[in-house]
Amino acid sequence: MTPEVTSALQIEGLRKSYPTPQGDVQTIIDLPGFALERGEQVALHGRSGCGKTTFLHLVAGILRPDAGRIRVAGEEMTGRRESDRDRLRGRLVGYVFQSFNLLPGFSALENVMLAMHFGAGENRERALHLFERVGLGDRVHHRPAQLSVGQRQRVAVARALANQPALVLADEPTGNLDPENAAEALALLREAAAGMGAALLLVSHDRDVLGAFERREEFDALVRRGEVA
Repeated sequence: MTPEVTSALQIEGLRKSYPTPQGDVQTIIDLPGFALERGEQVALHGRSGCGKTTFLHLVAGILRPDAGRIRVAGEEMTGRRESDRDRLRGRLVGYVFQSFNLLPGFSALENVMLAMHFGAGENRERALHLFERVGLGDRVHHRPAQLSVGQRQRVAVARALANQPALVLADEPTGNLDPENAAEALALLREAAAGMGAALLLVSHDRDVLGAFERREEFDALVRRGEVA
């Protein structure tokens, strides 16, 4: 019998560098180790340009590291082809982007259903349930341009949770919201992740957001300093 995997994220020896205009190599990420258990919620903070978004993209398999290992729910993310990383991300990772990244030509429901296509498959009933959960049951057929900023954020949360991921990543998820909508969006994201037992790794510079987390990590203390990300 295969033992249950309790770790949502395990990182070992992660490195990422970029060439500079001067022809040198700038190390952005040099992370000996990092781990998240299922259900754990962690906030990362740090100065602008230190590599936080690059780190999330590495974890999600959007970028390939120069060295190291990333395992999500026991599955190896590194060393795979891009198409394989895309499929793994679709199954195991939910991502709330700062700019939401909703497809403007599709309805809110279609945006979530498309995300399901990259996971276990489209499930209209579950998608509709997610919209009820995020308080948008009457907005499923609206396109992003017909929704407020706060409502678009809720669609982004529903999409991130569409495939019941083991790990949810959130990059400045309240950065485009006013304080009231920010507090609501954060509570919704945390409660929804906790409700499905997913780990949450969130990047923010907002002190109110950071103060809501028991575990907070300063990014520069985890990795060597870079100049751009």
